[in-house]
Amino acid sequence: MKFGVVTFPGSNCDEDMVYALSALLGQKVERLWHKERDLKGVDFVVLPGGFSYGDYLRSGAIARFSPIMQEVIAHGQRGGYVMGICNGFQILCETPLLDGALLHNNTQKFICKNIFLKPQSKSAAISKSLDEKKAYKIPIAHGEGRFFAPTDMLKSIYDNDQIIFKYCDETGDVNDAANPNGAIDNIAGISNKTKNVFGMMPHPERAADSNLSNTDGKLIFESILANI
Repeated sequence: MKFGVVTFPGSNCDEDMVYALSALLGQKVERLWHKERDLKGVDFVVLPGGFSYGDYLRSGAIARFSPIMQEVIAHGQRGGYVMGICNGFQILCETPLLDGALLHNNTQKFICKNIFLKPQSKSAAISKSLDEKKAYKIPIAHGEGRFFAPTDMLKSIYDNDQIIFKYCDETGDVNDAANPNGAIDNIAGISNKTKNVFGMMPHPERAADSNLSNTDGKLIFESILANI
């Protein structure tokens, strides 16, 4: 599989993602600049974390209009795979590709720490091979990570098995105390209805190297590779 990692002005996790995909997982990776309009034949586009355009306006609102996003949106709409991590998730929620919105954390503070995730969807490639009883330790680093969707949209997300991860405690229990940002129903990541577009706030690329004493994030990437 050939991955493409997009860099926007203010991206700061693009090289982390390139390293995880190429050095740790042995995949072919193309670097994609936001002003380009060519996806260079990639199968899977990744929008990395960071602070695109300084997070002015809403996070991701300006990056959504970068030239390359026209191609990313078209790629996703024709069934191509797209994944947004943190700021990338925010960008995808500004497009037609993902439902909902990412609001300011309920603490009104930037949060940077390890949290735990519990896989939900068994039909999405990103979580299909994961143990739904296990709590996966993955870091977060965001100020606007509180997922929200209105009642009718949230019902549709549940009905279509689009929730890929929820925040939980280290035992796997999904509860209010384990919710770091006030996200509705502890939702940490979702897919689109056709399960080819994924968005999540936590950073699996920061938990993929054994030198960091945590490889739970690598298991998420391995699930993608095993099921696509």
